[in-house]
Amino acid sequence: MRHRESIVAGALIAAACVLHADGKPAVLDPVALVQKQVVRYISKLADLHCTETVTQQKLNAKGHVDATERSQFDYLIMMNGNSEEFQLNESRIESPDSRHKPVSLPMLTTNGMTTVLLVFHPHYSDAFSFNTSPEEVVEGRPAIPIHFAHIAGRRTPAALALRNREFPLELQGTAWVDTASGQILQVDAGLMRDMSDVGLRSLEIHVEYKPQKLGQETWTLPYKAVVDVTTPRQHWRNTHVFESYKSFSTDAEQDPNYKVRPDPVPAAPGQEQSKPKEQQ
Repeated sequence: MRHRESIVAGALIAAACVLHADGKPAVLDPVALVQKQVVRYISKLADLHCTETVTQQKLNAKGHVDATERSQFDYLIMMNGNSEEFQLNESRIESPDSRHKPVSLPMLTTNGMTTVLLVFHPHYSDAFSFNTSPEEVVEGRPAIPIHFAHIAGRRTPAALALRNREFPLELQGTAWVDTASGQILQVDAGLMRDMSDVGLRSLEIHVEYKPQKLGQETWTLPYKAVVDVTTPRQHWRNTHVFESYKSFSTDAEQDPNYKVRPDPVPAAPGQEQSKPKEQQ
């Protein structure tokens, strides 16, 4: 199962409030804050690369792990277009330090699960309904929960790739936004309906975000994504951990010989490259 998009995360919004004419502060709409974060991040996206560690687990009917496979990749995003109209492509190059023994059981491939935040991007936001709940505490920080749900018949940033076909995924979930800064702290998402008719009974996505210092700027970027998938006969859980973020432009400033845009790496024989596109 492939989720055909790329990493998008919220960036730090400097101001979380404005002033009324009477001088009293008024908190901005949390949904508007998230939309600004996503648009701002898209403009930075192709300048970032990191190390991704993937743990794939096959679970049995009792929820116990039958098999585990671990891999490590040099991970980057390639983007065509601009922050409003864009196409994203993921590039994964297996790290030389990644040594693993392939398992005999079928394992699940999950890509781009951190891009669940694209539901807030202006290109997709009119395809979702949003509402907020009273403030909660996440990782010791006050946060506003924003609930989202897909509107039937409209575009979605996620799809199930199965037998050379793509099936749009109707997602619903909650994003927790830091009350003071507008940073995204956590997102939980899942299917709005059972899709067992096409082989997908459930999909649960949990994503955590952490501030990362890149040069003189701080960005809130994906740290961990846990994806739990069940079909009528199978159960998998994949964990993606993203670390050691770097900026191509920052590296280039430190080393004038640094290659800012690496040459594209051709797909291995029999391996399809992900080509994100909106699903209707």
